[in-house]
Amino acid sequence: MVQISHETREQTEQRLRRVIAQSKFIVYENSYAFEEFPLDLFPSGVSADALALVRDSEVWSQLVPSNDLDKELFLVFSFHFEGCPDNSGFVGWLASYLKQSLGTGVFVTCGQNSNRGGIFDYWGCPLALGRQAVEEIQQLMAQGKSQIGEV
Repeated sequence: MVQISHETREQTEQRLRRVIAQSKFIVYENSYAFEEFPLDLFPSGVSADALALVRDSEVWSQLVPSNDLDKELFLVFSFHFEGCPDNSGFVGWLASYLKQSLGTGVFVTCGQNSNRGGIFDYWGCPLALGRQAVEEIQQLMAQGKSQIGEV
């Protein structure tokens, strides 16, 4: 559920550090790339390995495992927010943090699993910066855990 709250910038920062510390964070081993196919090839064009599938008015785009060096490759990681009461603003906060700390943009694809706390996110960053992004996230998680006394 989307939360509406009024906080100072510092309160938001503290809350989202607690949220990231409580999230289920998974880093996927394979590199991933986007693969497109025409609308009329749905559903036969869908890969069983796709993590995400989205369309616009012209194509379907799916995020699939890939080692094809002719494609833009990404390290993919995900967050589930089981037990996190208010994760609103998380995507903008973490995307801005990674842009400032690593100089890279990211992509985020969201889905919903009501059995696991609602919204979940798949994140992708350029493969070349993937390990650095994971290290930055792990540092944020450690800071959040110390904030809630889980060290």
